[in-house]
Amino acid sequence: MTAIRPVDAASILLLDRTGGNIRVLVGRRSSRHVFMPDVYVFPGGRRDANDRLLPIASPLHALACERLAIRAGARCSDSRLRALAVAAIRELYEETGISVGTPLADPAGNALPFLPDLSRLRFLARAITPAGMVRRYDTRFFTLFTDEAGVDPAAATASHELEDLRWVNISDQTCVEMPDITVLILEELQKSLQEDKSLPFGRAVPLYHTRHGRFLRDLL
Repeated sequence: MTAIRPVDAASILLLDRTGGNIRVLVGRRSSRHVFMPDVYVFPGGRRDANDRLLPIASPLHALACERLAIRAGARCSDSRLRALAVAAIRELYEETGISVGTPLADPAGNALPFLPDLSRLRFLARAITPAGMVRRYDTRFFTLFTDEAGVDPAAATASHELEDLRWVNISDQTCVEMPDITVLILEELQKSLQEDKSLPFGRAVPLYHTRHGRFLRDLL
């Protein structure tokens, strides 16, 4: 049986800190999904080939890009690293209707009606789906504060891919059912915020993966 290689994916933790508690945007995956149906996750999905080609308004912070490059593989070019961040912003728009970037006066012919702004994205964590799953992803998780990005939390709109959008307190996710990895990423976020509420761009990043059947957490 041929081993399934993980494909690149990106996910985004959109954070609202305007109130007393920090909230994160999640939505329920459709029951039609083969991979993890009917659970609440962050917006995200696989990196598309065209993500390399999309023009952007602002690039990733240099320190975030450096962390992305660690253990990314010899064939991981700068354009591929940028494409991962673009994928996170694109998926956020496609699944929730939220755009992060500069609006285009004439979006005709463009994949997005705006130029993605990658400059505020922090690289939070990376997780590789274990072997034996029906789908395998090498997912990079990014964070983005709504106030920094000029995003109105009330603008989030459910889609056929991500239903029942909710803003969930990061310290209390018991109101929704989440996959184990989603809960782990939220725990990483809480630890990071306790260390520094600004979430520095160059902080060490955890990598969750398996080796010889063991579930491991390394630092990048």
